Parts: sequence; C-alpha cells; structure tokens
Amino acid sequence: MYYPISVRRLVGRLAALSLLLPAGLALAGNANVDARRLIAADKEPGNWMSHGRTYGEQRFSPLAQVNARNVDGLGLAWTYRLDVDRGVEATPIVVDGVMYTTGAKSIVYALDAANGKLLWKYDPQVHGIRLSEGCCDVVNRGVAVWQGKVFVGAFDGRLIALDARNGRKLWETDTVVDHSRSYTITGAPRVVKGKVLIGNGGAEFGVRGYISAFDANTGKLAWRFYTVPGDPGKPDENKAMEMARKTWFGDQYWKQGGGGTVWDAMAYDPELDLLYIGTGNASWWNRQARSEGKGDNLFVSSIVALRPATGEYVWHYQVTPGDMWDFTATQHIILAELPINGKPRKVLMQAPKNGFFYVLDRGTGELLSAEKYAPVNWATHIDMKTGRPVVDEKAANYLEGPKVISPAFIGAHNWQPMSFNPVTGLVYIPMQETAAMLSAKSTPQASPHKSVVNLGLDVPDLPEDSKVVKQIADSYKGRLLAWDPVRQKAAWSQEYRTIYNGGTLTTAGNLVFQGTADGRVVAYAADSGKTLWESPANTGVMAGPVTYEVKGEQYVSVMAGWGGTFPLLMGPLSLNAKVRPEARVLTYKLSGKAVLPAPVNVAQSQPEPPAITASADDIKLGRELFNGYCAGCHGLNAVSGGVIPDLRYLDAAKHDQFESIVLRGQRAARGMPPFARVIPREDAMRIHQYLIKRAHDLRQELSAATTH
Repeated sequence: MYYPISVRRLVGRLAALSLLLPAGLALAGNANVDARRLIAADKEPGNWMSHGRTYGEQRFSPLAQVNARNVDGLGLAWTYRLDVDRGVEATPIVVDGVMYTTGAKSIVYALDAANGKLLWKYDPQVHGIRLSEGCCDVVNRGVAVWQGKVFVGAFDGRLIALDARNGRKLWETDTVVDHSRSYTITGAPRVVKGKVLIGNGGAEFGVRGYISAFDANTGKLAWRFYTVPGDPGKPDENKAMEMARKTWFGDQYWKQGGGGTVWDAMAYDPELDLLYIGTGNASWWNRQARSEGKGDNLFVSSIVALRPATGEYVWHYQVTPGDMWDFTATQHIILAELPINGKPRKVLMQAPKNGFFYVLDRGTGELLSAEKYAPVNWATHIDMKTGRPVVDEKAANYLEGPKVISPAFIGAHNWQPMSFNPVTGLVYIPMQETAAMLSAKSTPQASPHKSVVNLGLDVPDLPEDSKVVKQIADSYKGRLLAWDPVRQKAAWSQEYRTIYNGGTLTTAGNLVFQGTADGRVVAYAADSGKTLWESPANTGVMAGPVTYEVKGEQYVSVMAGWGGTFPLLMGPLSLNAKVRPEARVLTYKLSGKAVLPAPVNVAQSQPEPPAITASADDIKLGRELFNGYCAGCHGLNAVSGGVIPDLRYLDAAKHDQFESIVLRGQRAARGMPPFARVIPREDAMRIHQYLIKRAHDLRQELSAATTH
C-alpha cells in the first residue's frame, strides 16, 4: 500500500520515538485493578492482583491445571536475574499477563509473566547511608496496583506511585513523621477504597509506630493511626490513644518511641468494612526500662481492627501483653470461614512469633481458640476467660537473670506468609523451633546513632567455639507445619535443615509450594504432606510463591534471594543453610524447558591477618563493642551468614583503611555509616583488634579442618 510522504515521515518519527521509550512499553499492562475486581478476585483465578491474592489474604489459588497428579512434570519456564544480591522477600503481583515485583533496595520490575522479559524497571535510588538504618536487611515485600498505578514503599520511607504502563513516577510522598528516627518501609502496600495503606518499621531503633492512608490519585495523606501513645505533653490523637496511654507508665516509653510498628501484616473484610493490622514489638524490649515493668503497653504486639475510610479504631486483641521478648503480631493475618462448634464463623487467624495459633471472631475480636503450634516455655497456656497468656515467670523473666526463652526473638513464625486451603481446611505455616538467651541486668543506655538498635538488653553472648555453635545451630529446626485451625492441632509436618524457610502457597490442585532456606523449591500434597516435586533455587528462598495463568497456561513463580535477620545478625547459626545470596525470579510451568544457570560460587581465601597487638582485656571489650554495634549486619562474633562481607577475611588494604571506614564513613555510599560520634577512636581500635583475633581463630579452624 502507498502512503503519502507526510504519513511515511510520521510513521518514521513514531518508530524513532519508540526507541526512546522504556523497554517493552507496548507490552506493559495497565494494571486496571479496582475494588470490584479485588472483591471478586476468585472470579479471576488466573490473576494475582493483591498481596495475598484476595483481600482475605488466604494465599489459596483455585487454579488446578498443575495438580498433585502432574506436578512432577513441572519445569523451569523462565528466570530473571535481579540487580542486587541481597535478601528478596516480595510477593509478585500478576495482572493480565504482567508481573510487578520488587527486589532489594526497593527496585521495582515489570516483567512479561509468560517469558520473564523486562518491560520496565524503576529504581527509587535509596541513598547508601540509609541502608544501615533498618534492622533486617534492605528488603521489600512487594507492590500494590490500582487503576493503572503501581505503588511501592521505598526503604527510606517514601511512598511512590508509578504508571503501570511504563514505570514513570506519578507522585511521591514522605511517610516519615520524624527524620531524627530510623523509620523505614519494607512491607507491601495495600489499597482499600482508593487509599494506599502503608506502615513503617524501626521499633528496634526507637520509633513510634503508625499506619498511614494516602489518596491513590494524589498521594495526599487521608488519615494516620498511631499504635502507641506519644508525648504526654501533647493532646492524644483520639480516644484509642487515650485508652492506650493508661497502659503505659513512667516517661521513658515516649522518649524511646514506644514501638508497635506496622511493618507487614494487613487484611480487609469488605462485608464488615474492617481493616486488620498486626503491630510489632515495644521499644525498648526491656519493659522495666520502658514502662517501669508495668502495663500491657497497648497496642504493641496486637491485632487491631480499623475503619479503612477514616482510620477509626474498632477493636483490638493483644497477643502478648507487655511484650518483652520481641513477640510481634506482624505475622500474616488470614480471614476465613470455619465451622466453630458446628456453626460457620467468620474468623481471623494468626500464628505470631510467640508460638500460639490464634483464631478470633473477626467482627468482634473475641478469642475463639489458641494453642501452641511450636515449642514454647515463656507461657504455659492462654487463659480462655481473659484471653491472656499465663506467663511462666521463672522461665521468661530475664530481668531476674539470664533466661533461655523459647521461641527466640526470631519467632516460631516470622514474616514469611502462611496460607489456608479451604478444601483441606489446613493452614500451612513456615514454623521454626528456636530458643535464645536474654539478659538485662544492666541499666540500658540509648545510642543516638541511627544505625544502632536499642533493645534495653545486655549484649548477646554467643559462644565462639565453632563446635558449640554448630550444636546450637543444629537445634534450630525449620518445619512446614500443616495446622488444623478448628481442632487446633497439627495434621502433618515436614522438617528442614534450618529455619527461615519461605512462605507458602496452596492450590485447588491439592498442592502446597514452599521455597527453603537451603536453596530448593518444593511441592507437597496439601492433604498428606507427601513430597511430590522439588527444584534447585541456587540460593535461599524466603518469599511466598504465587500462581497465575497466561493464555490458558498455569505458572508458579517465587522470588529467590538469601538475606534478612537470620543470616545478618545470627550469621554463625545460619551456616547450615549453605547458600549465598543470588537474587532471581524463578517461574515454572508444566514441561518447562528453561535451564537455571549454575550457582554463583565465590571462592574465598583468607589473607594473612596482621599480628594481634592488644591485651586480652582490650580484645574482650572489643568483642562486646562489636556485638553491640556491628553484629546486626556482620553477624555475632564476626561470623557472617554470607550476605554481608565476613570481616574475618579482611585484606591488608582494608585493615589499613579500618579507621577511615568505621569512623569517617569511607564506605557510606555502600551502606557502612560513620560511627565517629558514638565510638571513640580507642574503642574502634579495640573492635579492630577483636576482628584480627577472630581472623586468627578462623585460620586455626581452617588449618585443623585441612589436617583432619
């Protein structure tokens, strides 16, 4: 066909312009999701339009093309390598053939869900100095989509709206109320009634918790609900805060922030028009220091029901009153209908850190049942008349002396999402058996440094002997636990090599999918727990899988990448995982033929460490200083879990630069802040000498291993 010259020129110009547009713009979807589609999500089983697939967050898919009979034919369909090899915790959102997900440092990716082709990418450019101001790695749990927009919470506290078609920024708002405190965002937003809901992290650093709602079109603040009271010299924000203040004592709690951060769990019931949030631990952990040892300290470690249009308080249930063990209630919340005493009941379910599985009436907050789902010694049971735990003071009160508490502060279940299958009636929990020694005999002093946690506890004292540490690590057992929430007992379980295994997905195909800390993706029969299929992941998997359809073909996808609290802080105990961070999207389908590249194995040889020049007393003090200031990233006793560099392997140049790096911020752009204002030079040198000593310890261990 012949076109006039003017038309041909126009076509040529448009073609040239297309080269300047973001890659894949023409293929990118518009994420045209609204309340109607989200409420009726079960009518679109091929999409995964919100964090838990539905507002009820069951993480159950009606798809059954992949099922227990044919799952052994599952193969890799495609994989996409992410930009940053750190912890990966996102749940992908899939709408009309486009996947929207995030990696470390809050980077957003839009991918063709059928083949993994990058459509666009958005990097919020979080400054390196902010990367150390969070407790648990530079992770992000995903995005929300609404009416053509993609919403992401950046690690530094910004909430950002992007055009779903091309990743162009539409608006940005600052969610942080006090920039002198270490507020972060790691959680995924939710959208309810045209409002983007987001909470912040930072309780360990001394912040006041809250959840905020922003207009999806403009980014304007609609409402904010604080979870703990603030400065008593100022009016309380609402009646809920008036009620909460009566449960706190002294003047330290508000100076220290109070905690109660809303950094993960949310769910919404459209029929009752109730938004449910889970809140975090108090700040400090030590209740004697923060609240004169008294009070329930509302609303820390609680489930709170709010009106999503206004943020109005409706009811709460506190899972751990006066929490002093970091037993957060930020773990996944699931809404379901269960037969309770022979009658259908609309319930809310949660398996928080504290080791008890809770079933509540979601209209009123009434406790219906609660039983231990993991080894617990801090409480004997939950009193059904009061709804309160019966605390075993001899086992749990570390203010009287060091106590080994079970579960540990990492919890019987951490943030990794669980799932509920309405066909089997079972909840699938990434459960873990843990214990930790806590002590608080000294008077706590808050550090003003924004990268230093303030727990109000004594410095952790993990043994350095590698054989003893291995015994402790071996006692940390991970399990996939299939839990009957009606009978409040286990139906079946699968044991893993270590803890911190991934979230779960369950389907109408009688399947449960889970990634593991030791680098696998596994499928089980949902009814029996029989292992049906597994595939290598090259790295530890923490995130929850999703499933979706494109052109009639079912896919299963999971974000993979090792990181988070366990390998960072508890490096010596995480080594049983035997993985390294390698950030990927892994997507499978029946008869998939893609090949996963070989894992990245970085051979590490230890340079000759310098001579030790400090006294034994100085090295002992250096150990205490290191575990107090540095272990949160570099691991207790300077043993890294493989995510952050292991400081026992410092080369001669790094030893020479030690003072510049630690005190003057030579590597601030990479996330290592300067500590000159809180660590005197002589203490920095003590830390350095301790690291040199640990390098010599490692050299001896490696030599002995070679000899034997």
